[in-house]
Amino acid sequence: MKTIVILGVALIVIGAAVLGYDHYSYTTTENILRIGPITATAERTHTVALPPVIGWLLIGGGACVLTFAALSKKN
Repeated sequence: MKTIVILGVALIVIGAAVLGYDHYSYTTTENILRIGPITATAERTHTVALPPVIGWLLIGGGACVLTFAALSKKN
């Protein structure tokens, strides 16, 4: 029973984090030029957008899990 409550709270926290951070970025290093032993590299930053609906779905799912846990505790 306690595991279900922890799962519900975790879903709500992750959903709130997704709503707070609507995008994240990461950097990759790519080879641009290679001539024999000489190489040229470049760092590129990629941005991934997270739609707010994902955060709301996670929060709603967490609320449903907590409601299910509360209702099953009564029985």
